Amino acid sequence: MVSAPAAGTVAVVTGGASGLGRASVERLLADGARVVVADVDRDAGEALAKELGADVRFRYTDVAVPEQVRDLVAVAVGEFGGLHLMVNNAGVSGAMHASLLEEDFADFQRVLSVNLLGVMTGTREAARHMAAHGGGSIVNISSVGGVQAGPSVLTYRASKAAVIHFTKCAALDLAEHGIRVNCVAPGGIPTGLLASATATDEMTDRIRAHMAAMQPLPRPGTPEDVAEAVAYLGGDRSQHVTGTVLTIDGGTTAGLKPTRPAPAP
Repeated sequence: MVSAPAAGTVAVVTGGASGLGRASVERLLADGARVVVADVDRDAGEALAKELGADVRFRYTDVAVPEQVRDLVAVAVGEFGGLHLMVNNAGVSGAMHASLLEEDFADFQRVLSVNLLGVMTGTREAARHMAAHGGGSIVNISSVGGVQAGPSVLTYRASKAAVIHFTKCAALDLAEHGIRVNCVAPGGIPTGLLASATATDEMTDRIRAHMAAMQPLPRPGTPEDVAEAVAYLGGDRSQHVTGTVLTIDGGTTAGLKPTRPAPAP
């Protein structure tokens, strides 16, 4: 049975209005947590908070702006009286180029500001509160693109690899305060992020098919699978777990799907 955050837990989920973030918000809420949803999509965030009820608040937050992340933590503490779980999920992809030779790095600052600085600032601001209030759990969302090398979206891959290393460093730094810092690395989960990097729907579908063909487990991954990992790392059964990376990828980073010879006729 997956461990869940205790009832009464206060959580913040950045990028929580859609995709993996929304699934985590709904999972934590079902476990009895009160959740602050942070997102740059104001309409989606406000609609989600209204839909999910009194235990959810929405706060417009661009995680690339450290002052907004600081204010986000203050909202959680002010609205719900504390902060026990910080889920740094907000992320963006870069434009997909055919080759490094064609890469212009035009989106470098934005990708690194959201994907890396946003995680670093979210971790710091949450930890400042947690260190003074008995500890807590921080879950950073990376990607299998940060674990396993591959071509294209190189700035995105680099940012997600940096999230993993930062998570391990923060885990060591914050352990004395009873703060656990872990990382979830999803792969092959259908969300809108891939489509934002590709030029056409056809290209998106082709890439998804390729990813599925490489995955050893035949079952497709879902945002709810990632939410389960977040709930585990934020729950009381992972009290001795910190500085780890939990891949949710159907076995892709373990190795490519085996190809077996056809049986003899």
